[in-house]
Amino acid sequence: MKRGWLVLGALLVSSAGAQPSGILLVAKPGLADPNFHETVIVVTRAPDASTVGVILNRPTQKRLDKLPDPLYAGGPVMREVLVALFTADEPPAEAAFELLPHIYLTMHPRLIDALIVRPGARVRFFSGFAGWAPRQLEAEMAEGAWYALRATETVLFRKDTAGLWRELVEQAKGGRTAALKHRDILVP
Repeated sequence: MKRGWLVLGALLVSSAGAQPSGILLVAKPGLADPNFHETVIVVTRAPDASTVGVILNRPTQKRLDKLPDPLYAGGPVMREVLVALFTADEPPAEAAFELLPHIYLTMHPRLIDALIVRPGARVRFFSGFAGWAPRQLEAEMAEGAWYALRATETVLFRKDTAGLWRELVEQAKGGRTAALKHRDILVP
């Protein structure tokens, strides 16, 4: 369990600052918290050393305006707030976390409004987000609640997320699954 905590800490610390810092947290089987049971979350370190992210595998029945894709339940924090995961060739002028090169997470209303009307945008919207106080997530890692994997664009924008959690659990355990044979997910 200590290895997972050290890996997560090293990934988040080494990726602080201008470096992209997207990490996937995969809930371990048996995680009892209903907010995070069988979830896959992309997280990053905020400037105040807290950890924030969104749940990738909880689509809802809701939609935004005339957008075809569902609104996702991003997490238990501030469920009334809209969060966007999106790609951009250039860093946005408004506040956003860079998760991977050219992939960002934002809650900035002006940027979200622009993303809603941007034709052909690679974007996913979430209501709410997941958040941990400084060192809270590290404590959960030490308790064995999460697997930590490197985030990939393939996983972040995967259309059908129904089997994502189970596939990533198998990946984290060292198993092979038919759906995730690509080598861009690295088990730390």
